[in-house]
Amino acid sequence: MSADTPWSPQDTALRHVAARSSGAALTAGLKLTMNFHPDRVLGAQHLLRRMAEDGVYFSQFVTGTSNGGLTARPGGDRWRWESRMFGGAYDHAPAQERPIYGALNYRHSVAGGAPRFGSSHFRLTDDTLERTTFCYPDSSTEPSAFAVASRFALIDMAEADGLDALDGHIEAHVHGSVRFDRDVEALVLDPSYRGTDVEKAARGLSCPIEWHPGFRLTVGHLRQHADYRGLEYVELGAEIAVDECLDPWVIGRAARTGAHDAQALKKVWHCLARFGAPPSAGGAAPDPTATCCSVNAVSD
Repeated sequence: MSADTPWSPQDTALRHVAARSSGAALTAGLKLTMNFHPDRVLGAQHLLRRMAEDGVYFSQFVTGTSNGGLTARPGGDRWRWESRMFGGAYDHAPAQERPIYGALNYRHSVAGGAPRFGSSHFRLTDDTLERTTFCYPDSSTEPSAFAVASRFALIDMAEADGLDALDGHIEAHVHGSVRFDRDVEALVLDPSYRGTDVEKAARGLSCPIEWHPGFRLTVGHLRQHADYRGLEYVELGAEIAVDECLDPWVIGRAARTGAHDAQALKKVWHCLARFGAPPSAGGAAPDPTATCCSVNAVSD
């Protein structure tokens, strides 16, 4: 690039974060993941069908959907956080050029690096690391610790805090497009989606599909943790459960009815993700008495 050629927003953001980063290079073998709920819809269209048509993964500035806060708009909190983190690089950029959020799977979890944001995840190729920035804690906390792949000191910080998988993730921002045929090693789904419309839609993506062991939680085990997110969310979980069992498909079905507050269902998901996580997913120890099995249907 010549001195007369302006830097792209992506290049400007990467350079800005690199200048604020320190430490040795990131350990080889760690993966980027993007957790999400694959059964959500965009208008009348299934999220995964939209992804298959587009061929790329879009940020919430484009989709208007998120399992976190919905502040991805000019002047909103997400816009302000990005302006601060990336030195204003994206302040005037089109929504399609903004970074894609994920997490560094430094725990090697079968459920991805940030299960707080979804039961399933895309696992990205190693090449995407070179155009990714990181922060700890989450960008919503307005962090002061940043990293790039060549200067990475965040893992020791995260491990020292000792937070669980829902709160201790290292946030990642992939700059530039994420294409399913180039940048994704696999879509890793929860097994509650086997035989459902989610699996059928996922088959339309140009990337392999894998399955992790699955999130499962009995109502009885859920009731033991009413202090985690609150009794009202335990009661909501019990209300929507099928055969006294919660899994991602059950919560997604409840979300699509429109009969429940989306933020309340998010708290139910937090309970499932924390106390019903598969082995090695970084959650609480699984319930040894659970007999929960998949309760999905062929079509929902």
